[in-house]
Amino acid sequence: MKTYTLFLVLIICLVSNCSSKDTLKQQPPPCELRVSEGFENPIGFYDSMPTFSWKLPQDTTTKTQTAYTIVVASKPELLPNNPDVWNSGKVASSQSVFVKYEGKPLKSRQNVFWQVQYWDENNNPSNWSEIAQIEMGLLSNTDWKAKWIKIPNPKQWDTTRYGTRLFRPQYLRNEFNVASKIKKARLYITSKGVFEARINGEKIGNDVLTPGWTPYRKRIETLTYDVTDVLRQDKNSIGIVLAEGWYSGRFGPKRRWDTVIAPPQVICQLEIEDIAGNLKTIVSNENWRATEKGLIRTSGLYDGEVYDANFEIPNWSKPNFDDSTWEIVETEDINPKTQLFPKKHATIKNRMTLKPVEIMQQEDDKVLFDFGQNMVGVVKLNLPVKKGDTIKLRHGEMLNSEGKLFTRNLGSAKATDYYIAKKDASISWHPKFTFHGFRYVELSGFNSAFKPKKSWVTGLVQYSDFEMEGEFQSSHPKLNQLHSNIQWGLRGNFFDVPLDCPQRSERLGWTGDAQVFIPTSLYLSDTHAFWSAWLTSMREEQFTNGGVPVVVPNFTGNFAQAGWSDACTIVPWELYFRTGDKGVLEDNYTMMKRWCSYHTSEATNYISHMSTVGDWLQPYSQQKDDRRGDTPNTLISTAFYAQSVKLTMKAAEILGLNEDKKYYEQLLDSISKAFENEFFDDQGQIKQPYTPTQTGYLLALGFDIVSEDTANKAIHHLLKEIEATDNHLRTGFIGTPLLAPVLDKTGHSDKLFEILFKETYPSWFYSINQGATTMWERWDGYTHNKGFANRALSFNHYAYGAIGQWMYERIAGISPLEAGYKKIRFAPMPYLKLNEASGSYKSQYGKISSSWKFIDNDFIYNISVPPNTSAKVILPLFNKQANLMVNGDKVKFQTEKNSLILDDLESGLYELVYKNAR
Repeated sequence: MKTYTLFLVLIICLVSNCSSKDTLKQQPPPCELRVSEGFENPIGFYDSMPTFSWKLPQDTTTKTQTAYTIVVASKPELLPNNPDVWNSGKVASSQSVFVKYEGKPLKSRQNVFWQVQYWDENNNPSNWSEIAQIEMGLLSNTDWKAKWIKIPNPKQWDTTRYGTRLFRPQYLRNEFNVASKIKKARLYITSKGVFEARINGEKIGNDVLTPGWTPYRKRIETLTYDVTDVLRQDKNSIGIVLAEGWYSGRFGPKRRWDTVIAPPQVICQLEIEDIAGNLKTIVSNENWRATEKGLIRTSGLYDGEVYDANFEIPNWSKPNFDDSTWEIVETEDINPKTQLFPKKHATIKNRMTLKPVEIMQQEDDKVLFDFGQNMVGVVKLNLPVKKGDTIKLRHGEMLNSEGKLFTRNLGSAKATDYYIAKKDASISWHPKFTFHGFRYVELSGFNSAFKPKKSWVTGLVQYSDFEMEGEFQSSHPKLNQLHSNIQWGLRGNFFDVPLDCPQRSERLGWTGDAQVFIPTSLYLSDTHAFWSAWLTSMREEQFTNGGVPVVVPNFTGNFAQAGWSDACTIVPWELYFRTGDKGVLEDNYTMMKRWCSYHTSEATNYISHMSTVGDWLQPYSQQKDDRRGDTPNTLISTAFYAQSVKLTMKAAEILGLNEDKKYYEQLLDSISKAFENEFFDDQGQIKQPYTPTQTGYLLALGFDIVSEDTANKAIHHLLKEIEATDNHLRTGFIGTPLLAPVLDKTGHSDKLFEILFKETYPSWFYSINQGATTMWERWDGYTHNKGFANRALSFNHYAYGAIGQWMYERIAGISPLEAGYKKIRFAPMPYLKLNEASGSYKSQYGKISSSWKFIDNDFIYNISVPPNTSAKVILPLFNKQANLMVNGDKVKFQTEKNSLILDDLESGLYELVYKNAR
């Protein structure tokens, strides 16, 4: 009996071991390795304590991650078994995004390599990922041995011909010798102004208007370029063209025709390592020479560029050029109060090209090109010229009633480029140090011997270098056009910082526009690093009293405004919630706290009296300045006081700051009670002497700062305000983004759909009916029957594009239930005017997709849930006898508030068929 029992135990053990070996199979490796805010194998990186992110392969059976290991080494051959920088060990965790590095802080120039491995839900290990790397930039001013250089006593260039006063662009150069074979070379460079660098005649990088725009007195971003392949073992030359950009000349409301600040300067450091490990450093110093007598005669962001081929300097950036007539540069030491620091997001680049869709002859010597799309960038010329021709390019977003270029909305910005021909030739040229917002370009000055062709011009579409990853489609053409307009509004205004408009003499980083649009932008594009970098500038610009300027970088003085400056709490929270990057809250929490304290200082008995521009550009405003809406300023400022306190409270909770959380919880309760008592009566109506408006109710309901009883009553007054306008919006920049979420959460999505699909003024489709290809500043900036409005005429202004958030969340049906889409909410809201709709979003975990359509009476819904996430599906309860099939099988579901719910779906592809839905 004992022998039999032992034999049986052996058989069981053998079977068990065999089964274990069968299930312990190697999974595919993780992919898309990124560091910090989404950087792939960065060179010149800034984060000495980076975070690591990766994705589980989406086309496998892997559902979740249960553990991971990260290894970091100084050489790739040490991975994965002998990491000498950091080894996380096997960590039991499902976290695959923003995992903190816990080794020693990385140092300037340091190069490290890393890999990751994960274990799946069955404890099966994956193969190791491919090796990724990080190369650090120069993290401290002390790493720089170079000096700032510029031409001595640069002169302002003034002429009535082009109607402006600017600094001439500078051409700077130096030669050096490399004696040994080169192993590695890095160019560290930045400027006060904008630059283009060349080595041995070859342009370095494909960036535009580098290094970008920051609060220059605090921080200037540096760029790092791998220039190993352009150097040679012998004589070499480096050349730099330097223009004013955002730093010098006229830019912003305080710099108009005659006011300039210090001239532009550049600093660079070229570090060359030979195969023996010896290091040679070439720096900007007194050995350099400079001239202002180059091809680019003037270049300004508002006014355009003048290029004169008669000033050609052949081979100026190549070795053996005779620069003896050039001036010896003037040098300046680095100011220790101004930090030189690696750029924290991608540079501007030429991202797309557009061809003209139509060519229109104007006068004999003028022709008009229509690109069919309002865009931002410059025009590239490809045309024949005769000696002495002055080709002139004027840019505009619209045409006037006579079919000519409309430029009144540009303010003082000339937006005009010139090319002056030296000889008969076919030229290929585009400006380097300016940008324009335009759909149309007027070309004149060409020789009458040539007949204009569409091929003469190409539109170079420029914006910060991120991917447009969001997708949206529906069965309604105007809804699709609206989505396109929102996309182009983002492309045109995400230009190193989030601008309000890209065409007129303004182009500033208005905080109000930014805070309403950030959720939509994160659906459309991978702008995590873009926003994070802008928040760095915001922290630097915060005033000593805790106030935050209304534009960042600041150009408007030492004052803050409610609804605009509250971007300092709204943008960090939205960026955290939609990416899952807790580091955003860690970086910005102190700024958020200081802002709340400033709000408190502006309040009496919890009612805020902070200044505000109001519900900007509310239609049919009754105010003397009709740009300001009718919603009471104190109601707006107090509502945003509450909202900023609430978001700071939520941030404190995420960061584990329990005492802070309790403090802000109590403060929020006091503000909410004061708000309700001050502005609402017992019937939930905004009381006298305050003017009831749609925005007033939307703020109270959208920010949840009135009691449940008052909220239930207030919604009826909101609906009355909407019905009184024949179901049109009467909201400006502050109120419009709240329309959709408030009507949705209060069960009135049908009303929102009616507002959204309106064809008459004011509405989203109304602007489209007038020919809009981007979002406009005013709904009626132009109308076919009345022409142009009198004021505020930007035809590329993204604020009203905030409706894009709702299009993704409730028409397509994708939103995060947990930060960073760790759990996804699929909740489409089908509408009778739509037969189908779809959307997708590329999350930190993988692509999320959602598409629905009606086939006969059945509702067909397909979703994709990425690995390492879960999902909750919420569908309208079309009928009481709901019959739901999931991947061909009938399933049970929950019902709640006229909704059908499937919860805790694991990753995978699902097809849901809802029989007899209509």
